[in-house]
Amino acid sequence: MRSALKKVRSGLNTRTGFFCLVLVLFWLKTYLVYQTEFTLGISNGMQKFLLALNPLPFGLLLFGIALYFRGKKSYWIMMIVDLIESLWLFANILYYREFSDFISMAIIKSSGSVSNNLSLSISQIIHTSDFLVFVDVIILTLLLAFKVIKVDYSPAKRKGALLITVVSILLFAVNLSLAEKDRSQLLTRTFDNNYIVKYLGLNFYAGYSGYQAYHESVTKSQASSKDMDKILTYLKKHRADANMAYYGKAKGKNVIIFHLESFQQFLINYKVNDEEVTPNINKFYADSNTLAFDNFFNQVGQGKTSDAETMLENSLFGLPSGSAMTTYGTTNTFEALPAILNQQGYATAAFHGDVGSFWNRDNTYKSWGYQYFFSENYYQVKSGYKIGYGLKDKIFLKQSTKYLEQLPQPFYAKLITVTNHYPYEIDKKNQAIEKTTTGDNTVDGYVQTARYLDQAFGEFISYLKKTGLYDKTMIVVYGDHYGISNNHKKAIAQLLGKKSVTSYDLAMFQKVPFMIHMPGLQGGVNHTYGGEIDVMPTLMDLLGLKNTDTVQLGNDLLATKRNQTVVFRNGDYVSPTYSKIGSTVYNNKGQVVTKKLTKAQSKSVAQKEAYADKLLSMSDQIITGDLLRFYQPKWFTKVNKSDYNYKKAEALKQLDQAQVKEQTSLFFNNNKKSTESLFVTDAPELK
Repeated sequence: MRSALKKVRSGLNTRTGFFCLVLVLFWLKTYLVYQTEFTLGISNGMQKFLLALNPLPFGLLLFGIALYFRGKKSYWIMMIVDLIESLWLFANILYYREFSDFISMAIIKSSGSVSNNLSLSISQIIHTSDFLVFVDVIILTLLLAFKVIKVDYSPAKRKGALLITVVSILLFAVNLSLAEKDRSQLLTRTFDNNYIVKYLGLNFYAGYSGYQAYHESVTKSQASSKDMDKILTYLKKHRADANMAYYGKAKGKNVIIFHLESFQQFLINYKVNDEEVTPNINKFYADSNTLAFDNFFNQVGQGKTSDAETMLENSLFGLPSGSAMTTYGTTNTFEALPAILNQQGYATAAFHGDVGSFWNRDNTYKSWGYQYFFSENYYQVKSGYKIGYGLKDKIFLKQSTKYLEQLPQPFYAKLITVTNHYPYEIDKKNQAIEKTTTGDNTVDGYVQTARYLDQAFGEFISYLKKTGLYDKTMIVVYGDHYGISNNHKKAIAQLLGKKSVTSYDLAMFQKVPFMIHMPGLQGGVNHTYGGEIDVMPTLMDLLGLKNTDTVQLGNDLLATKRNQTVVFRNGDYVSPTYSKIGSTVYNNKGQVVTKKLTKAQSKSVAQKEAYADKLLSMSDQIITGDLLRFYQPKWFTKVNKSDYNYKKAEALKQLDQAQVKEQTSLFFNNNKKSTESLFVTDAPELK
């Protein structure tokens, strides 16, 4: 035994021996993180093998750099590489825990827009066990510091180092070949980052996402009007005609978009201890003048809320990685709903109780044609007024009324709530319902912040009724994205009353509310399948706006002949007949039918997959190539961003001038008296 230990120690005292030790420890911790922290969907023996294999090619390559050097420099390089790798693992563990995705180069590039809020949730995300990824770095450092392992000062063997480099490249080639065999078109259909990490590893993903970011910049410089022409031809052929029973029903009405942060469809009529979580939203949902869609899905990617906004007002998807608002919001040409409505005589405004730079809104909103953007500096902020990502909803909505009442009518206004945001914590004085009891701390607080949002919504609706805006407005209410990520499977199963959940269940869990309300609207629950990409064309048809030559990838949800295939950002899709999640096909009962399809059914599934790929690729072309600079409908004037100024003094002066000129605002209609007092809230902070 002593002889064996002596041999091991003797081996570790060589540069090659230490290299092997570092590599093995790096491989072990990476593999354990894959297995315990990420949900990669391993479904067969080949995928298990590739998951174990993929840390090695880049491990050999990166640690192998040290073998070209001698003495302490070689050891320093290995330790620095190991530390960087550990930090990369650690950061992705935290990011994945909240967003169910990996950190891309686009996210790193745009981190300035969200960094001010990251610290708000880090304390909730981080687990003590996460720091175990640094254990090998600490142990190896101590072994070297106390000379348990001695530095090898012998000359570097360049041939051996070169051999390690060659082996790493060959091993990666084998890895890639086996991955392509198990998942064809792995790198050409990169809609889901989980696939890249599962098959090729976290290090490859980092490099590949960097390539994607570079490719996007090159794409824009190489794009031409011919690219746009091809898309226009496709859209003309596949555009669904408006349903004339609804077309123009909201013509001339105000439009209010009420943004329900992280609000999922399952909350509608959901009870905790026989008590409704969202009684006000439930009542609105069931109103005879409300069109409610119960098969409406969020389709966001990494951009989360920013993706939802991009789809809502542009009918374009977010990016495969990063945020379109952050990356392209300042420089791209858009034909967004606020700009279209503004050119039809509407005043347009967005309201958000956080800093204007978050998700680059203060720049993107100008590109989209928002005349006014009321962000945090427009609001009075005192101690206790804020929580998480901005002003508490009740306080935010009450203060928003003094700007809403000044907008000349008709107006288009979007109000973005934030209190129902991860990590779903709210001070005790604002808790109005008991937590759920799944045992998952993240999930159990969700109903409490959802109840608070519901109360704020009820207060806002009451205000609209008192002022008369309720009868003059098309009120649109939607949930922007999931609140509970797929990483909480056990808790989700309990919430849904199931023993466990399948991938199909999780796909159905991506439903969010979408409601349209106005007097005289033929309401009820509509079962058509649709998503956020379909909102803009739906609203334009209801408003009676020309919509036969716009560039929109969605279709009117009320159209009688529309494709009901709902495409997710990762390339998966759901439909009333078949849904494809990963490589598995399900029927509309959630049963796996991948190997049970007839020839005709297989053809239908293939067509849906081709449709999903086509929509996503067209959207990426339009955004990354800035293709809308090459086209505009004859009736539309391209937005001049310099026309907009969101600085408080200048914006309020402009608003006052518009009021005096138009004399159609609620403020003017109320004999120039503020209606803010009509917004009654029970917010304890204001008492």
